[in-house]
Amino acid sequence: MADNDELAKIRAARMAELQGGAQQGGQGGGNDQAAQEADSRKQIITQICTPEAADRLGRIAMVKADRARDLESRLIMLARSNQLRGRVTDDDLLKLMDMVDKGQKESGQGDIVFQRRRGVLDDDEDDW
Repeated sequence: MADNDELAKIRAARMAELQGGAQQGGQGGGNDQAAQEADSRKQIITQICTPEAADRLGRIAMVKADRARDLESRLIMLARSNQLRGRVTDDDLLKLMDMVDKGQKESGQGDIVFQRRRGVLDDDEDDW
């Protein structure tokens, strides 16, 4: 129950930020907005993840920023739809990563296929 209360507070704070930004008319520029969005994402992740899982996400972000952002988005979406039973552990994060990997493999993403050209520069033809 405490997690739901914390998420409700985060949502309310984010709505207040968005309304405040809309009233300013975007005078702060896009950089401030991106920084605020990154801070709010980081704050939500620290609320819903254990320190070990948050640390793993940070290490993933150093190597593949787009993958870490995708995982963060998925976790935030799960939290907002109340599908998380508790804080996300490192094992839960690994399971989520495996599910994402399986989904990409089934859709054909991530596979590298090499096709050799046959008949153009094939050395096997010279042996007959």
